[in-house]
Amino acid sequence: RFFCNLVLPMSEQQSAAAPHKNLRIGDVFTPLEWGEFVVETFGVYTRWLEGATIFDPTMGEGNLLEALITYGTSKGKTLEELPTNNLFGNELNEGYFTAALEKFEKKYGLDMRSNFTNCDLLCLEKRTYDIVLGNPPWQNYVDLPASYKQLVRPFFSSYGLAENPQHLLLGGSRIDLAALIVVISINDFLNENGEAIFFLPLSLFLNDGAHQPFRSYTIGSLQYALNCIYDFADHSLFAGVKTRYGLAHFTRNQRSTFPIPYFQLIEGCWEENIAKPMFQNNDPLSVFSKLDTTSKPFSTIVLPRKSTPRQGINTGGANDLFFFDHRTRVDSDHYLLSNKHHTEVLLPKDFVYPLISTSNFSGDQQASKWVLLPYNQSGKPLNWEQIKRYPALSNYLLTHKDRLKNRKGVMLNSLISRGYWWALLGVGEYNFYPYKIVWEAYGKSTFNPTLFQRDWQANQALQAYIPMKTKKAAVAILAQLSSGDLQDYLGSLCMQGTMNWAQPGKIKKFVRFED
Repeated sequence: RFFCNLVLPMSEQQSAAAPHKNLRIGDVFTPLEWGEFVVETFGVYTRWLEGATIFDPTMGEGNLLEALITYGTSKGKTLEELPTNNLFGNELNEGYFTAALEKFEKKYGLDMRSNFTNCDLLCLEKRTYDIVLGNPPWQNYVDLPASYKQLVRPFFSSYGLAENPQHLLLGGSRIDLAALIVVISINDFLNENGEAIFFLPLSLFLNDGAHQPFRSYTIGSLQYALNCIYDFADHSLFAGVKTRYGLAHFTRNQRSTFPIPYFQLIEGCWEENIAKPMFQNNDPLSVFSKLDTTSKPFSTIVLPRKSTPRQGINTGGANDLFFFDHRTRVDSDHYLLSNKHHTEVLLPKDFVYPLISTSNFSGDQQASKWVLLPYNQSGKPLNWEQIKRYPALSNYLLTHKDRLKNRKGVMLNSLISRGYWWALLGVGEYNFYPYKIVWEAYGKSTFNPTLFQRDWQANQALQAYIPMKTKKAAVAILAQLSSGDLQDYLGSLCMQGTMNWAQPGKIKKFVRFED
């Protein structure tokens, strides 16, 4: 079933992985004190003394395994009394692997060459252990080095984390390598009913989109249970890391039973809450007080399918070419626009629209930003014959043609390859609906839907919106959005202040479409 077994013989796999032995992917090492917290909190130390084998699949310099030794000696055990022969680890990076061997030899007099391996976990020969304990690399697939992407891509599909090859090119490109390490570790390196404990980015559990397949907690016919999560909240465990992270505990061959305990580190103390998916079983977890035993039903919002919640306009990395900070009317047909990169850009007024900014959500609906949209009202980009009718527009676009043609992205490149190198993402007929209910989707902690009329446009992932054709329908939907249900739900997802605060996928949970 899996790539390692079906596609390449082991020797060829190891050869393919060899060039990556100097890779440094998401390499943040676990402080010993927190390694000791793990082995105490989850009973790993006790089970180790009773004979359990422990395996760290991405051990770095071996801090998590070392934590068992330091915890044991702090409890009065001598090194000879500790079952160090039951500690096993693997590390891809050759430098870190060598450092781990040297540390265990110099500090503890232990020769771990028979217990430690220097290999990519994707291609490591299978052997099972009682407990898997790890802090895998945290890095999205899209951010991996190109050569390593090619190596790992088939594994995401074969282990059930990508529905099809296109999944990794579109929204699934944000799936984290850590998710793959977890499922490989549980499937290939964990004994029946064994336990796995990982430091992980909480996006695996709390975000919509790319990690939904992971939250099935299945690998083919194998089930494994998510038992609990420890959320470090604002505590700085790893210096310089801004990602939300925590500890997750799994058990192989069991089924998740929700709600699960969800602990949050608040002002130095662990506060116990509960967490469960609110709609579908693979939805993000919602976190509630342990005392909250109610299961509040959320009201459904009925929308026409063409009014689906959407993100704003995406320029594909060319904001300075499409977004402007100042606008002056020159004549009945043209504006003079500028921003900090461009001064006195002459453009036809028919394609310049007000762009929503933060100040517009506090009652001030005077435009302070504008966006160039070389589009028909049908939502289709102007063709070149249409653009040539507007010399100011054609001259401006031709000046920046090379840069516009070199923008990256699968969907954008599809438009560029068809000759529409001036196109943007997130533009369609819906952009020109007379009413939009818009909210700030990025970095906020309150849900503030606001009605905008006429030509206003939403700004990339910063904002999301529901386009509506009539004012009566828009006012009714705005009332539903403002009822408090969505604020409660978004708050339960613990994404306050992040880029994933109120993106469209979260709002769609409440929507039923009617054509």
